[in-house]
Amino acid sequence: MVAENTKILTAEQEAQLLKPIDEYVGSIQAKINDLRVDGTDKVIEFQNNIDNLKRDRIYTPEEKAQKMKEYQAGLEKAKVVEAKNKEQIAKLIGEAEAYLKAHFNTDYYQAVTASCKVEKQQALANYGAAVAQLNKEHQETVSKLSDPHEIKDEKYVHKNRLFDAKMKRTKDLQEVKDRRHAAFDHKFHLIDMLRMSKFTFGESMAQKWENYKYTFNRRDFLLRNGLYIAIIIIFIALCILTPVLKGPSVQLLTVNNILNILQQASPRMFLALGVAGLILLAGTDLSIGRMVGMGMTAATIVMHQGINTGSVFGHVFDFTALPVIVRVFLALVVCVVLCTIFTTIAGFFTAKFKMHPFISTMANMLVIFGLVTYSTKGVSFGAIDPSIPKMIIPRINNFPTIILWAVAAVAVVWFIWNKTTFGKNLYAVGGNPEAAAVSGISVFKVTVGAFVLAGVLYGFGSWLECLRMTGSGSAAYGQGWEMDAIAACVVGGISFTGGIGKISGCVVGVFIFTALTYSLTTLGIDTNLQFVFSGIIILVAVMLDCLKYVQKK
Repeated sequence: MVAENTKILTAEQEAQLLKPIDEYVGSIQAKINDLRVDGTDKVIEFQNNIDNLKRDRIYTPEEKAQKMKEYQAGLEKAKVVEAKNKEQIAKLIGEAEAYLKAHFNTDYYQAVTASCKVEKQQALANYGAAVAQLNKEHQETVSKLSDPHEIKDEKYVHKNRLFDAKMKRTKDLQEVKDRRHAAFDHKFHLIDMLRMSKFTFGESMAQKWENYKYTFNRRDFLLRNGLYIAIIIIFIALCILTPVLKGPSVQLLTVNNILNILQQASPRMFLALGVAGLILLAGTDLSIGRMVGMGMTAATIVMHQGINTGSVFGHVFDFTALPVIVRVFLALVVCVVLCTIFTTIAGFFTAKFKMHPFISTMANMLVIFGLVTYSTKGVSFGAIDPSIPKMIIPRINNFPTIILWAVAAVAVVWFIWNKTTFGKNLYAVGGNPEAAAVSGISVFKVTVGAFVLAGVLYGFGSWLECLRMTGSGSAAYGQGWEMDAIAACVVGGISFTGGIGKISGCVVGVFIFTALTYSLTTLGIDTNLQFVFSGIIILVAVMLDCLKYVQKK
């Protein structure tokens, strides 16, 4: 009746609508609680006692064994009672849920939502009327004034009054939003009590969707996702333009192109995951590209097809006597060790002397490039044994298995970040190193550990890139890759302010940049213009990150 008349409900009227529902479900809940007293409640109590006893160090082993025996005996009795009452409790729960399904929406929730709709319209109408009245009063007051200072003061007062009216509108709308959300949530509160927090998948999704709508803020959403939305629009435009400019036979969004993008992104994923940990510490790494060149050169030398044509410090290496599989793993070990040595050095100087990673990694970049170029005379070492890529990263039914290496890396780094003490300490040190140090975390060990992890990932990434490109290692290879890796992390939401970021963001960032480069190349865009696109994306990403940081502060 109330909903049909679109009348605004008072608090008393809303309580009156809810009363029969609460009373009916409450009576059933009371019966369920009585049945759970000696059953489920006791089971939970004894299980908690057992868990606490296992951690307790006050009792002697004999006392602990005795108490454990008592708790186990009580637990078994409680489980018997619980099993006995299970069917009756389930029947009562079904009865209560059937009543809620039949009456909650029609008798209560629909009336509240209708009332909220009218309240919202009224709040907006009140705001419009208030603004119109304030503008009218302002014009009347200004027309009577001649002194510029008085006019300026009046404009200032008028601006504040408009702001107050806007805040009143925001408050009224939020109250309407709160009222509707509380009405929605009440049903799940009743179900929560009946089932002891055991919801179905559909109920859990309904609550998540409602909570998302309730907490949704347009400005925050655009700050978090505005760049992604813009990039998606760009990709859609590229997919439309490619067949128009290149002919109907050239399509961008094909399975083969997607697999090629994933294949190209796989080695770069290792690099981005490595530098992501350093950015999480409010740092960076400028030596990634040079490490890729060093790793590619070392891997090509070890896995070279035949005797190496180039030399290192005048010495020509020959690993052809070793079995192929031994050469593959030796190349991996050499890449990982070389990269880890240099990242550990940078990490030591960063942690020990509080040196900014920009400086320590820039020094690394110069040292690595100088050593590799001087030792190899800057020449390319040619191709590796062609059987090796087919052995380690074969294509199975046109599927490049190199992607699986990237998936494994993502899984491992995700586990380290989210499930280990080191990962938690990484976030703590990145967020506030002083507070982390006071709480007992070794900032030195965490910082050096992040650099060591980065070195291991760089080594794997350069080794995989060597397999993907079948060699061609040289000191110049990988130039500029550090910018791609850092940009992927920034676009993926890993903040330069430290302590903020997710692995999923890093993964998305790598795919975005690889896909963008691939798409622009397919479209025939000049490489130099691609740098312009990348620069604009980086600039916008960092700007949005700074806005989020300013808003948080």
